[in-house]
Amino acid sequence: MYSNQLINEAEVRRTWAPIIEEATGVKDNEKLSWMSKYCHYHNLNESVYNTVHLNPNMNVQGMGAVTFPGDPGSLNSFAGQTAGSGDKPMSLLPLAMQVAAQTVGLDLVPVVPMSGPMGVLTYLDFVYGGGRTSDAGGKVTTSAPLLIKAPATLDATGAEFAVDDVVYTSSTGVGNASYELTYVGKSRIDGYPIFRVRGNASASGTTFAQGTEGFEAIYQAVADTLDIYADVAATVVVGNWDGSAEYVKALEDHIPGFSGNAFEANNGSAPFSGIDSVDPYERGVGESTPDNIMGLSLFNKSVSAKTYQVAAAVTREQVQDLKQFGIDAVAQVEAVLVNELTQDINKLILDRIFRNGATNAANVLAVDGLVLSASFVTAGAATTSVNLGPGNTSNTPVTVTVNDTLVGTGGETQGSLQRRILTKILAATNLISTRGRRGPATFAVCSGQIGTALQDIAGFVPYPLANTVNQSGGSLYPIGAIAGVTVYVDPNMSWNDLRVAIGRKGDGNSPGLVFMPYLMAESVETIAEGTMAPKIAVKSRFALVDAGFHPETMYYTLAFNLGTGVSLI
Repeated sequence: MYSNQLINEAEVRRTWAPIIEEATGVKDNEKLSWMSKYCHYHNLNESVYNTVHLNPNMNVQGMGAVTFPGDPGSLNSFAGQTAGSGDKPMSLLPLAMQVAAQTVGLDLVPVVPMSGPMGVLTYLDFVYGGGRTSDAGGKVTTSAPLLIKAPATLDATGAEFAVDDVVYTSSTGVGNASYELTYVGKSRIDGYPIFRVRGNASASGTTFAQGTEGFEAIYQAVADTLDIYADVAATVVVGNWDGSAEYVKALEDHIPGFSGNAFEANNGSAPFSGIDSVDPYERGVGESTPDNIMGLSLFNKSVSAKTYQVAAAVTREQVQDLKQFGIDAVAQVEAVLVNELTQDINKLILDRIFRNGATNAANVLAVDGLVLSASFVTAGAATTSVNLGPGNTSNTPVTVTVNDTLVGTGGETQGSLQRRILTKILAATNLISTRGRRGPATFAVCSGQIGTALQDIAGFVPYPLANTVNQSGGSLYPIGAIAGVTVYVDPNMSWNDLRVAIGRKGDGNSPGLVFMPYLMAESVETIAEGTMAPKIAVKSRFALVDAGFHPETMYYTLAFNLGTGVSLI
């Protein structure tokens, strides 16, 4: 995130980290880093907008709903735009630090503090360039990227592209094809076919060359419902496009031939002659061949803070009566409100993690035919539909069909079943590394039943596995770690909810969920006019953002079905 306020992060850390550590007991370096920045922003706002703190009934002038900048139309029309919020309300720093320290969900996602009620999250991606897949401000450009991907359907039943297959495309229907497309492979993320692009300079031409601009734009020739041809003359239809041309992303879909010899006409002899070859240039070829160009796609995502708020009141009698027991009623009420906010934020983060994981599981099944969920039965093995919960685009449950696995036979014990569960979780961590290419998963969230099974296997001698799972009965968050994956138990999940969400905590610059707090906790205490009883209101304002391209690849949700007579514990 790029903020309008540039700060010296090292100096901010030196100033605030000791204070935070003493007040909250937080020692984690990453958490101290973002909490220090939050405290710094809080201090700046409190210094500049001190009128708000001196007068609780006053807000900064011009307050309103968050509105992003618009086009004023002319130099003198700025005053006519919709007024946005300049609000910098009261925020008690000790209360904010308390909420931050107690919200365990913040250990699962990177935290990027916002200095105002709205912010800009910037992320970028590297693509295989050389041209455009859209017009330039309304101006058609015929320069095409060297690689594209696009959804396509072949007419022949069950037919699929094979490496080095050549097809042609055109939108005009008159003359020869405008582009020759050679199949390189399919995208690991969405399964779309990837093609090397060669252009034809004229409708009557039959020569296609790498780097040549076609007589029409690639985004005109590759578009939804247009035909795919088997010949240069564009007469033999073999399929159709189901969408538009897109850039191929270098991190998610690395193509080794882009920087080597595979794309050249004289690209070696078998077995190194395919367009998917990893063979490098010969010295003379490399010296005389222009470099292929990679591009940088930069995107800004505007985000605005949303609100959780709750209030509570106590009577004067309650305040007076509790004093004799040494209990501060107002402090107890405030603690309950803080707990309410903390649980709300935790549930929101976990809900988004499970949703993204379910979406990724569905995508993995569609692209690779892989399912890590499982069903365990003692007899009559068939297939079972397993519910992963809703995805990240709707509340419709994502379901996958799995083959039943027979257990409890051939000397298998309960420990065998627990080990199967653990193996599935570890497989998901490596799958996240394979699809996201940012590294393996760092955490898993499960119910108490799954957590108990994992704790049991930690001390099961016949199945040794190096781990640090704490078998203390009182541990809930977290319960330990296995192979570098920290395991958390969500007490709000049903005991019989056998779903597990596995995820990777990013750094704020990689894809995935990002938590962006504006005000971790704002507290206002008033006295009711009629009863003169104290009333406390607590509010938290933040944004939880799905950042980057394909944020769902950082998470995977799997579920288990236990047939009759099968038990984990």
